[in-house]
Amino acid sequence: MPPQQPDQQQPLLPGPSDAEGAAYDPAQKIHVVGVGDEAGESDPGSAPPFSWRKLWLFSGPGLLMSIAFLDPGNLEADLQAGAVAGYSLLWLLMWATAMGLLVQLLAARLGVATGRHLAELCREEYPAWARLALWLMTEVALVGADIQEVIGSAIALNILSNGVLPLWSGVIITAADCFIFLFLENYGVRKLEAVFAVLIAVMALSFAWMFGEAKPSGIKLLLGVLIPKLSSKTITQAVAVLGGIIMPHNVFLHSALVQSRDIDRTKKGLVQEALNYNTIESSAALAVSFIINLFVMAVFAEGFYGTTLADSIGLVNAGKYLQEEFGGGGIPIVYIWGIGLLAAGQSSTITGTYAGQFIMGGFLNIRLRKWVRALITRSCAIVPAMTIALVFDNSEDSLDVMNEWLNVLQSVQIPFALIPLLCLVSKEQLMGSFRIGPILQVIAWLVAALVMAINGYLLVDFFSSDVELGAIFGTVVCALAVGYISFIIYLVLRGINLPALRDLLRPKRVVATMEDL
Repeated sequence: MPPQQPDQQQPLLPGPSDAEGAAYDPAQKIHVVGVGDEAGESDPGSAPPFSWRKLWLFSGPGLLMSIAFLDPGNLEADLQAGAVAGYSLLWLLMWATAMGLLVQLLAARLGVATGRHLAELCREEYPAWARLALWLMTEVALVGADIQEVIGSAIALNILSNGVLPLWSGVIITAADCFIFLFLENYGVRKLEAVFAVLIAVMALSFAWMFGEAKPSGIKLLLGVLIPKLSSKTITQAVAVLGGIIMPHNVFLHSALVQSRDIDRTKKGLVQEALNYNTIESSAALAVSFIINLFVMAVFAEGFYGTTLADSIGLVNAGKYLQEEFGGGGIPIVYIWGIGLLAAGQSSTITGTYAGQFIMGGFLNIRLRKWVRALITRSCAIVPAMTIALVFDNSEDSLDVMNEWLNVLQSVQIPFALIPLLCLVSKEQLMGSFRIGPILQVIAWLVAALVMAINGYLLVDFFSSDVELGAIFGTVVCALAVGYISFIIYLVLRGINLPALRDLLRPKRVVATMEDL
């Protein structure tokens, strides 16, 4: 038997033991090592043949990741895009989901190949001041997303209770439910993943029911998916659809979730196999999320496009308008909408709590009990969400303004997840043979640049049209903008391999010797 190559005998990322700072304890992981690997033992460098049993064992992380594509913020972007732009932005939804898939696959690749998640690697890659800044930025983005998700759940409970439960009580119930679901993790990762699968199924059935009640035009729907169309009147909705797809905390989350599977990283073929199965599972999960988002956009396009209500629809009043437009058969459509929105809000708050635990543990290397970390991360969102619920309650205009500010808050944080991810996944010293190639690097950086440019447009448009800038406030904003751009430039320059780039651009000298002749 030929000796194994060195890269097949050692983990791809040497360092502390897997248990130190790991996303999952060894006892929590799904055992994949040795299952169906006999066929690949003769060639450790190649992946074993496809196995449905293996695919089933690797299924789960993609489901949790896809929740961020279905949170209340995305649903609001969908319904507003449908009401204002009709079917014309369905193509954008499809390509935005594809771009989101690329980013999430890179996050999974980083986690699988290195055995560590993005927050841990940022802690090791950057100096103390930079990693502290990255942590603060990521936490701010997470809190902003969490507030939207908690408020979304509270709105759903208000709808389902016929207004009996005010927003503040829905916030409390959502916070309590989150800890109940987290308790399920004590019974195993698979049990928790099964709960998320049920919640996604509830969303799919609810919005499919609405789709059936609305009876959208099949031809218009197909044309909307296949033919790109964009006008100046729909640019705001287009930016919202694109901006809601890539969530900073979800990039960190997916790089940690894939480590719930116990694989043998000393064998290159088994690492490649894990990447293959994660790609299949993540692609399938996001295909489902695309269909669910399409259902929502199509229902509101059919019911409200071209009407006087189109510009005023949001999460708070969507149920009422749906009921007035479509009514409902045995079950009023307003309750179907409420059930789907509740499933979206509950599932996204739980994944947000998970992401918060990984982010805090990774950046700060703090070893706390999970319930303590969950309490800390949940409180960061519940306290401001409760304040918003008490102050605004059911004031639609106020909640819409709050939602715009939260979208801006998350938009400015996107570079601080994408840039470290792309720099790390391109680093040969870290990824070894699993670093992404030049073509994929170019595509990934173009996608990242497009996403950051779109969110930059959102920021400029928001501050120029919706915010009155006085002299003092304007000076503060300009100073923050300079620091913000400088930090982005620092992250990019630090991630570029300048010596390698100089070697690539330097002209080659050809020296002929007698031996060459």
